[in-house]
Amino acid sequence: MARFRLRDLRGLFVVIVHPRDPDGQAMLEQMERIGCKTELVWPPKRELPTNADVVFLGLFFDNRKDLTDMIRRSEKPGPAIIGVVDYENPAMLEFVLEIGAIAVTSKPVRSFGILTNLVVGYANSLREQEAQDRIARLEKKLLGKRNIAEAKTVLIRMHGMNEEDAYKLIRERAMDKRMTIEDMAQAIIDANHLLSGP
Repeated sequence: MARFRLRDLRGLFVVIVHPRDPDGQAMLEQMERIGCKTELVWPPKRELPTNADVVFLGLFFDNRKDLTDMIRRSEKPGPAIIGVVDYENPAMLEFVLEIGAIAVTSKPVRSFGILTNLVVGYANSLREQEAQDRIARLEKKLLGKRNIAEAKTVLIRMHGMNEEDAYKLIRERAMDKRMTIEDMAQAIIDANHLLSGP
């Protein structure tokens, strides 16, 4: 499990999507004090700069479509999004949820709170990505088990063998072809579908 440590802060690439007004300037200066590589972007671009670790995103209703499009087009897994808001109301909270913010900071921007949001937001983003990776691995493993079971069923039906022999055959063929057992099971299933016709 990749753990975020405070000493890793200087290695982060932080993008600030905000006009270069006093709030934007305050965020930029705070990131530079921390020692992060920083880029200020305004107006919103078609895509975020690549390899961004954290994005402080000013939420402006006049630019809502451009901002949400820019976030959606970012690479996957995307950076940690920290919303920068000037007031709380249902429409703003909906906007925060729409962009998938993992943390929120308020205006007027002060140096106090920026570091905390940066650390907590990025650490939560890492945890979320690890959880998604774990889920993807488990889903792949589960699919592999289902495919092996289905391939065994195909071999039992076609060749009249028992379950243990069917598994041994799948394993032997996988070793011969230098494939995983799961990939060989999928090949058997695909071949069966092809030969079975419509």
